[in-house]
Amino acid sequence: MGKLTVLALRAVMVALHAGAVSAQAVMVAMLTGAMEESILVDRRTPVLVIMVLGVVTVQVVLVCVWRLVTMAQRGTVFSHAAFRYVHLVMGAFVAASLLVLALGAVLAPGVVVPPGVVALLGGISLAIFGNALIVLVLRMLLAQAVARDVEASQLGAELAEVI
Repeated sequence: MGKLTVLALRAVMVALHAGAVSAQAVMVAMLTGAMEESILVDRRTPVLVIMVLGVVTVQVVLVCVWRLVTMAQRGTVFSHAAFRYVHLVMGAFVAASLLVLALGAVLAPGVVVPPGVVALLGGISLAIFGNALIVLVLRMLLAQAVARDVEASQLGAELAEVI
């Protein structure tokens, strides 16, 4: 990986992480009482818990991608250690999808939000789940690459013995 690419990616991830921490601080402030006059006052706690947990899923993905980029820089990404981070990314996407679906379920009853917003949240949940499936496909590609790397190492060792 190019150093400039890694530096740019890490700068974006640091900015996103700082934004996520700021968003969590704002949401906690809202939870403590700033939402008293909102139409969501009766659903304040579940909405904010869902939103804070959603931001946590973003932070998990950022940390895992950071670790995978580090592994790619070191040339160790095609190892079994990378699977842990890929699994965490998949889990975070599935959790985020379920959280968006839960948000739609919390907002659906009554006239708090229009039905179109709830349908939009369902579509967003499906899109996030689609990202989890994309990561699953990438995991399968990683598994193939790791298997080929192991096979190449074994063949190299056999060749070294012959020579």
